[in-house]
Amino acid sequence: MRWENLTADPAGDRARNAVLFGADAVTTRTFDTPEFRGITFHEIRARSIVNRVPGASRMPFEWTVNPYRGCTHACVYCFARRTHSYLDLDTGLDFDSQIVVKVNAPDLLRRHLGSHRWHGEHIAMGTNVDCYQRAEGRYRLMPGILAALRDHANPFSILTKGTLILRDLDLLKQASDVTDVGVSVSVGFTDTELWRTVEPGTPAPERRLDVVRTLTDHGIGCGVLMAPVIPFLGDHPAQLRATVRAIAASGATSVTPLVLHLRPGAREWFMAWLEHHHPYLVRRYERLYAEGAYAPKWYQRRITRQVHELAREYGIGPAHGGVPRRIAAAGSAAAGTAAEPAVPTQLTLL
Repeated sequence: MRWENLTADPAGDRARNAVLFGADAVTTRTFDTPEFRGITFHEIRARSIVNRVPGASRMPFEWTVNPYRGCTHACVYCFARRTHSYLDLDTGLDFDSQIVVKVNAPDLLRRHLGSHRWHGEHIAMGTNVDCYQRAEGRYRLMPGILAALRDHANPFSILTKGTLILRDLDLLKQASDVTDVGVSVSVGFTDTELWRTVEPGTPAPERRLDVVRTLTDHGIGCGVLMAPVIPFLGDHPAQLRATVRAIAASGATSVTPLVLHLRPGAREWFMAWLEHHHPYLVRRYERLYAEGAYAPKWYQRRITRQVHELAREYGIGPAHGGVPRRIAAAGSAAAGTAAEPAVPTQLTLL
């Protein structure tokens, strides 16, 4: 496996030379338990954990933390699949079953946040693979990560499909007392049969909406990224209505629709899945995505308009986040009145 070439951003020339860890820092493990059967974990001691988002990215944030690579959620459309090719692993089954675990992530992050070079910028998590995937139940990296962010009052956001986030509810509440915390749950559809085949390793959509409800009940506003909306399989008006209705019932603060996009690595895997499960749709997809990874603008606008109209009908309003607050030095006076909060930019990740 090409560990020596693993970088924070293999697409960039400078990043290609920025080795994160060497082969001598890797321990490979398997666990003979039902939830981890068939999965190989590569435990590594990373050299860095806070990654800068490439300037050409569409992401509305600059810094990310990703304690894992590869994801047992096994979503057939996951755009992050291509990153496994940088390890000489395939973007299909290997992405689902060969999981890189950055076991020193919490310690690295705490040191980074304490550096005089760090100025407390927003950190986004769950932007590449899910930080609350199944492996987190064993490795428990997120409590240390959240504690470091809390202790440095560093603003952050999390996007997840994982119900395991509720394990860290107390830490999220503590962090939200001192800084800006944003949580979004990804639920693209509520169709059970579609979920079973396209997102086989994830909690069911209704369980994810239970997470939204629980977080909201505990004072942590939670939005829903309605992603992906899958053309011809999850975009019927009745399906959109059912999904938005369920999202509204969960108490979500906002809903942001995103149409499926198919980047290299994910495209090949998704199209193979489509050929197996819905062969009659292959030609339609080839036409719809003939120009590249994204569906045509007219299609994206149509879905966005429909979802926004349904959101208004069901009373889902925009989320209003607080402004980050810094921890005062010992013995100092309390901070002054916070500025007027701004409407946060919605994540555009999937």
